[in-house]
Amino acid sequence: METRSIGQSGLELTRIGFGSAPIGDLNRAPSGEATRTLLQNTWDAGVRYFDTAPMYGAGLAERRLGDFLRDKPRDDYVLSSKVGRLLVPDRAAAMARTDDPRAMPFRSIFDYTYAGIMKSYENSLQRLGLERIDILLLHDLGQFSQQAQHDETLRQALEGGGIRALMELRDSGAIRAIGAGVNEAPILELLMDHGRWDVFLLANRYTLLDQAVLDGLLPRCVREGVSIIDGAPLNAGILATGAVPGAQYDYAPASEAILDKVRRIEAVCRRYDTPLVRAALNFPLGHESVAAIIPGFAQPSDLDQNLAHYRARVPDELWVELKREGLLHPDAPAPRTPVLS
Repeated sequence: METRSIGQSGLELTRIGFGSAPIGDLNRAPSGEATRTLLQNTWDAGVRYFDTAPMYGAGLAERRLGDFLRDKPRDDYVLSSKVGRLLVPDRAAAMARTDDPRAMPFRSIFDYTYAGIMKSYENSLQRLGLERIDILLLHDLGQFSQQAQHDETLRQALEGGGIRALMELRDSGAIRAIGAGVNEAPILELLMDHGRWDVFLLANRYTLLDQAVLDGLLPRCVREGVSIIDGAPLNAGILATGAVPGAQYDYAPASEAILDKVRRIEAVCRRYDTPLVRAALNFPLGHESVAAIIPGFAQPSDLDQNLAHYRARVPDELWVELKREGLLHPDAPAPRTPVLS
């Protein structure tokens, strides 16, 4: 599978990555055997970039992913995890998430201080059972995720040593690249004012429905040599389901305005005999800052379907018509398809 470099780190990511959030959810990935099948099929398809985080299943995703990767040659894949949350024992919180007694008995608390970042990193290594993490990302910093805690958690990162901890880990060679994994652009531009970053995992913000980052963040990333990993390219569901009743956009029911825009995009896709989901999965890979995309696989069938969309051609004329109808940013570059041979 084709790869792209990450910043100045020397790391190469396969264009398609595996996001481990689904395997931390016992409702979506209930058995370890099914999880291993999904991971093995992903590996066999040539995917060599894997992303995880402590919050995915309160450590379950890290444990399952580490168990799978442990016997793989360590230089054959790239692994990212996240910091900013610590897991503390709490069986009641686990049972509130799910009635499954196999749930990891922890809840997460935010901690972006120097000590919190270092402890989170060390704990992730132990849960993974691996000797290193390649990319470490500040997780869910910013107003979108933090709400009322935003000022305090930002202060911890900027003044409490959180960013310094990441830079020390990179400078020491413990990790190869640093960045942030978030759902909003403004916090990333602020972070860029406070250090040298390699990569940002940005979810939901560069999709067929939202290209506002073309007016600021993405051009700046190109200028400063920061790579983007595009997460949640389907906007949490609606670009897979289409404009159906109850469709989800950004983890909430889609507004009528969003539903109407999706209907119009769907109409253009039909004229070019292209499923909406195929256009949505391929679109972000057209931008030069986007090194990889994490589409999200919960079952082997999800993997097969998504890879089929990456092996198919999307007519260039489709992107032209979307721009002509005002449904796509005029500066949005079209991807070269098929992405996979």
